[in-house]
Amino acid sequence: MIVGTAGHIDHGKTTLVRALTGVDTDRLPEEKRRGISIELGYAFLDAPSGRRIGFIDVPGHERLVHTMLAGATGIDHALLLVAADDGVMPQTREHLAVLCLLGLRSATVVITKADRVGPAELMAVRQSVAGLLAGSGLDGSPVLAVSAPSGEGLPALRQRLFELDAAQVSSVDSDRAFRLAVDRVFTVEGTGTVVTGTIHAGTVIVGDELCLAPASDAGLRARVRSLHAQGRAVDRAAAGERCAIGLAGVPRDAVRRGHWWVTPAVGLATDRLDAQLTLWAAETAPLRAGMPVHVHLGATSVIGSVALLDAGDALAPGREARVQLVLREPVAAWHGDRVVLRDASASRTLAGGMVLDPFAPARYRRTPARLAELDALAATDPAQRLAARLSIASWGIDLRRVQAAEGLRQVPAMPSMAPMPATQATPLITQSEGQAHWALAAEHRAHAGERVLDVLRDCHARAPDEIGPDAARLRRLALPRLPEPLWRALLTALQGEGRVVIKGAFVHLPEHAIRLSAVDERIAQKIAPRLVAAGYEGAWARDLARDAQESEPLMRVALARLAQRAEVHQVVRDLVYPVATLHRMARIVRDLAEAHAGEVSAAQFRDATGLGRKRAIQVLEYFDRIGLTRRVGDVHRVRADCALFRDEMQGGAG
Repeated sequence: MIVGTAGHIDHGKTTLVRALTGVDTDRLPEEKRRGISIELGYAFLDAPSGRRIGFIDVPGHERLVHTMLAGATGIDHALLLVAADDGVMPQTREHLAVLCLLGLRSATVVITKADRVGPAELMAVRQSVAGLLAGSGLDGSPVLAVSAPSGEGLPALRQRLFELDAAQVSSVDSDRAFRLAVDRVFTVEGTGTVVTGTIHAGTVIVGDELCLAPASDAGLRARVRSLHAQGRAVDRAAAGERCAIGLAGVPRDAVRRGHWWVTPAVGLATDRLDAQLTLWAAETAPLRAGMPVHVHLGATSVIGSVALLDAGDALAPGREARVQLVLREPVAAWHGDRVVLRDASASRTLAGGMVLDPFAPARYRRTPARLAELDALAATDPAQRLAARLSIASWGIDLRRVQAAEGLRQVPAMPSMAPMPATQATPLITQSEGQAHWALAAEHRAHAGERVLDVLRDCHARAPDEIGPDAARLRRLALPRLPEPLWRALLTALQGEGRVVIKGAFVHLPEHAIRLSAVDERIAQKIAPRLVAAGYEGAWARDLARDAQESEPLMRVALARLAQRAEVHQVVRDLVYPVATLHRMARIVRDLAEAHAGEVSAAQFRDATGLGRKRAIQVLEYFDRIGLTRRVGDVHRVRADCALFRDEMQGGAG
């Protein structure tokens, strides 16, 4: 269990922690000289159960609330301190607001310096505390009076903490990926860079690989060299513990407070997130759209602005609404994380709530469809959230993005979804390496399929002499917003059901076909041996026209019709290949990819085929266009999830 202190400056937070644990959490010389806490302090108390209770001692000065917030995130129980001789003070109120807005529902109010006042004054403080807590969500919290110097009340406080620790459920959600919010970074000789923080989710063991979040393009990764949890050297640490991680090969200046170390699969960065927000009831002014704020997430703080999604132009005190937070710099945030807002001058705490979606859209953020998705994201059960989102996601869901946003160890399992009785359509799921990547619910899959067929019927009616649009054009006409992996899977499914025919890059209905004219047939017979003889170099239309003693315009028309029937492939304008030759080159690409981690460079393909660099690039770019490969930087990656052209190309014997 992690216990955090809270309360006004000089109300005895550090003194109380020292009395409970024997540890002075003021470790900096300036803290000892001035007698106030400036940085977060840490201590541990051994419980009779053999477990350890961790303490985070926070500063109480009004200018250090941002540091207090960094320490309060992730605590299980709060000790809200009120000095008997001072009573409730401004930072008492703000720290209470912080605890409530962070969603904390477990606290103990400790009246310190009880030996300095009489019974009547102590009772008055108790009454003011009861009034302070009323309606806060922490009303009903026990109130204990203590005196650290004399020890009065300390046994009762210790016993309460021991009982809370014993009652705490220690099981760790096995579905959650590891996440640690960094609140301190230092260097230890012989170990290297060490980060400390509270583990928010998951488990970590020595030897694990972690990545730094917010994740940059470079994606800094490191191996766990050593672990300390709750102040002890361990091989494994879990959610709900204070942890120090020794990291191999990480520069000290690469990590700062506010960063996270996480399982690589959930490393993310966002500068725009949607959240469910409540404006603190004690605020005197509404929260207005466009208002600049300090946004606190985990142990970090960034400046941002508020866009109200469903509350008009202003959110009244005590009211709740969905908002989009637009941040000036990237942060790491996951669904369910708590967020706290302070005003632009960082002088008071305004609001708090829960992150709904770290991948918030910049456009269409107030549409009914988007608000319905936020309704789905507010569900407490992960399976219900996913099922609800699938039911309204007309363009499908990227399951890997769901994994990252929810902080899951693995891509989430698809919820049980029965096929549509009317069409017997089933959900459309794309997979790679045994994991689902994209999903489209059965209802939306059925509608998408009908839309494709309707567009093809229209294309055939408008251009009966053409075989049909190529796959890329058909997508633009029918389903431009459908993600490409789902589009390829949809076409493959329609082809498997016999509802469309795919020839090369072209798609048409089964009943539609192009017939060659007698002239086209004559030209096709003349050029067939010349196309085969051309090999990997291909044949140009002008050369074929010359050799066949036909006019160039007539040759181009014939080649276009043959290409539409997928009997030849036009790699670039006027450069054609027979199907068998292109099959062989496709197999060369696949063989090269298998030998080079799925990637093929122009130089590798050039050497394997004996082509010049220019021609090799032209062929690879054609493979990109028809979906066999995709360009990534200077290489071409074979699409592992592409079945659209794979069967045809592997089926050609050559």
